[in-house]
Order: sequence, then C-alpha cells, then structure tokens
Amino acid sequence: MNTRVLTGITTSGTPHLGNYAGAIRPSIEASKLSSVDAFYFMADYHALIKCDDPQRIARSRLEIAATWIAAGLDPDVVTFYRQSDIPEIPELSWMLTCVTAKGLMNRAHAYKAAVDQNVARQQEADDGITMGLFSYPVLMAADILLFNANKVPVGRDQIQHLEMARDIAQRFNHLYGQGEDLFVLPEVQIDDEVATLPGLDGRKMSKSYDNTIPLFEGGAKGLRAAVMRIVTDSRQPGEPKDAESSHLYTLYRAFATPKASAQFRKELEEGMGWGEAKEQLCTTIEAELAPMRERYAELISRPDRIEDILQAGAIKARRLSQPLMERLRAAVGLRSMSVPVSSDKQPADKKGKGKSARFVSFRDDEGRFRFRLLGSDGRELLLSESFADPKAAGQAMGKLKSQPLDTLSGDEQGLVSIRIDGVLVSQFDAGLLPQLRDAFAQMAQN
Repeated sequence: MNTRVLTGITTSGTPHLGNYAGAIRPSIEASKLSSVDAFYFMADYHALIKCDDPQRIARSRLEIAATWIAAGLDPDVVTFYRQSDIPEIPELSWMLTCVTAKGLMNRAHAYKAAVDQNVARQQEADDGITMGLFSYPVLMAADILLFNANKVPVGRDQIQHLEMARDIAQRFNHLYGQGEDLFVLPEVQIDDEVATLPGLDGRKMSKSYDNTIPLFEGGAKGLRAAVMRIVTDSRQPGEPKDAESSHLYTLYRAFATPKASAQFRKELEEGMGWGEAKEQLCTTIEAELAPMRERYAELISRPDRIEDILQAGAIKARRLSQPLMERLRAAVGLRSMSVPVSSDKQPADKKGKGKSARFVSFRDDEGRFRFRLLGSDGRELLLSESFADPKAAGQAMGKLKSQPLDTLSGDEQGLVSIRIDGVLVSQFDAGLLPQLRDAFAQMAQN
C-alpha cells in the first residue's frame, strides 16, 4: 500500500533558492518513489491570511505553479492542484471548526506570538488579529484530512499544527464515526537532512529578511548579482578560510556532488579568494537551474497551459474529496431528504458506546513528550507537563489511571496541581475537577 504524502505551498511570494533546495527539490524527488502517492497543492486560501495584495497573490500563484512544473514535477504522476479549486476544503473547514475547542486555537503559536507582540507594544491583545490567523490550523487540518494523508512533511515550527489536526480528527471521529474512523490520523514527517540555506546576510534565506537569492527571476545575471552580494569575512586571497563557517560552502554543498564539495572545501582552506569562490558557486548553481529556467520562461508565457494542468489536477483531487464529503455530510446529519431518518432514540445500552474518556499522547514542537486527557465529549480536560522521553510520560499516565487525583494542591489563581512522587505532572482549572473525576471513573470501568 502506498503512503499518501501531502504538501502545501503558500502563494504569497516569488520562489527563491531556499524554497527550491528546502522544499521543492526534495518533494519532487520523493514524488518519484513508487511507494509514495503524492498530493501537492498551492495554498492560495492560506495566502489571504498573510497578504492583502490581490496582484501579488495572483502573480505568486502563476510563478509557483510554473516553478514546480519547470523543476520536474510530473502532473501525471502526482496530484497537483490549487486549494481554491476544491470547494470541499472550505466546507470541511467549517465542519471541523464546529468541533474544535477555542482553547485549542488559543494555544496556536502564530496566534500567541501575535498577541505577545501586541502586549509588548501596549496594544489590545487581539489588535489586528483576524479570524483567518486565529483559525489557520483548522483550515490546515481540512487540507490534510480531506485527502486522508498519511504523512505531512513540515518544518519543526509546524509540528504543533499537525498535532492539532490529529486532535481535531480524533474529536470528529469520536463524535460522528459510530465506531469507524472517518479520518486517518496524519503523521509528521521531519527530514533533518533537507537543506536550510543561508541568505545573503547569513541568516536563514527568507523573504521576511529580504536576503534571498532568486531562483529564476532576473535570469543568470540576477543569480550572479545576488551571489556576489553574499557576506564574507575579511580574509584575503591566499589566507586559509574556515569552510564550515562559510555561507558559500553551505550553498555550494546544496548543489554539488560530495566529491566536488570536498574539493571546494579544500581550495577554501588552502586560500582560494572569496571572489573566485563566488564564481565557482554561480557556475555550479547555474548548471542545475539553466535548463529549468528555460522551461519556466516557456510556462510563464503560457498561463493557459498552467491553468489546464491545475484544472486537471483539481478533477483528479475531487474524485476523492467529493465522495468523502458526501460521507461526512451524512455523518453529521446533512444527508439527503430522500434518505429515511429514524425517529427512534439510541437504545440505552448502546448510548455513548465508544465515547469514553481517554489519554492521548503526543510529541510537542520542541520534541518532548506530553499527553492530554480528553473527556467523553472529546474536550481537553488535562494537559501534562513535558517529559524528556516517552517512557516517563507513559509511566505518569499509568500512575494517574491507577491512583488518580490522589495528591492535589491549589493556588490563589484557582489552579489545581497534580504531582506524582513530588514531581509536577499537570495543572488545571479547579472548575474542571468534577469532570476529571468522572473521566477517571469512566476509564476505570473500561
């Protein structure tokens, strides 16, 4: 059975060299594996959260689609589509919104960061924060769950969003699945080997820092002009260079063979001048990009061809999204009126079957291990502190199940602490204590 891998690309800017080496190239290489069922989409609804310039978004959609195809993406092998061409995505996003706790969204890193910035500026906490930003993780969950992706490649800063997607899927399955999972729980895929390229100033290459090296824009001259602006130290030709700390060496390795990289490093350490090193870097990068740039220019001049490719991708994607959405509509009660509706209530002995409190373990965005206690309605009742290893987290869960809430202490803010062997395991609002006791009682009976 193939593994379905899904990746989204936000259409809010022009692709640069860092995007290519860090996301585009490895994704295209992965799509060629016979074991992978690749779904790649342009996240143009997400772009509306970050950008209010219609022309920039329209141009970005064209440039990003052309870039992926020029770089070797085969639309006949992968499912390549535009988010806004799949009406089931926003429909599912609303369904998921209706089962997602606001408290879960309150903990989203992007939202918390925006609030912290407002507070630091002594402004109202939610000043300038839109519902798009606040509920961004729900739309991301809809992107993933609609196609029941098995794995989602993300950066470490996105791990929390995948955990949220899993939580939302579990909640939906619990409420409407009737013992059957409607959604696959997606897994995070982190590839630490994927290159993170430095920009002109040594920081991570990013449009936010205005330190990018263009991928196709400006042609070979634009590439060379950018490379020549890369910051280096003051060591003169003939003086040995520290290759490991050189941004040029990091960039060179991303585009050269191991043998060529080793030679480049040797020459730097033997005193090659920075100017010569930059020329070698330009030549190496250009060798890979030149054929793609020609194809890119051809595609940009034929936007109708790109549109045909995306529409074909949308048709391919909707062969999956439409049947699933019909099933989901029926599950939540939005079925056709022609389908008989039973007026009988669920038998007492089956009421609530499969809907009991449970622990859910996960790995947080810092790589540490935590767990949640979910009530029978899927609401989070307890969130643990973080543990260095999964065994410690599992032992804490086991002790809570066998001797729940035995050592509690409250504070003036109404928070109750749970400690095991003197170690803080979790804190929760005192008002949740009755629900917690009920939850532990349910688990003891199962």
